[in-house]
Amino acid sequence: MLQTEFEFTLPKGYLDSEGNLHRKGLMRLAKAMDEIAPMKDPRVKSNPAYATIIILARVIARLGALDEVTPTVIEDLFAADLNYLHKFYREINDLENPMKSNVNGVITNQPLSTSSSI
Repeated sequence: MLQTEFEFTLPKGYLDSEGNLHRKGLMRLAKAMDEIAPMKDPRVKSNPAYATIIILARVIARLGALDEVTPTVIEDLFAADLNYLHKFYREINDLENPMKSNVNGVITNQPLSTSSSI
């Protein structure tokens, strides 16, 4: 069975307005609409980097004891936590390794090369 939800623990944690720290959460796999819908948002049209905020708010199913995860919650994360969630999102959605076509034109998830320039 395909795993569609993944638990995570933020390095620092989200500190809410009452001083409660929320570190443990659950992120689901993204669907195409999770990446398409933010493109219509005026905040993304004026600042394309804001798409990350909206996408993360859509795919984080739970964060600590919060009732919901909104873009405002994501905006208030520490930079280390935002970076962690962005990397976690890319990892669980298999966005880390570029895909290539084999001789028959079939797309595979094998890296294009074993060396990295980064």
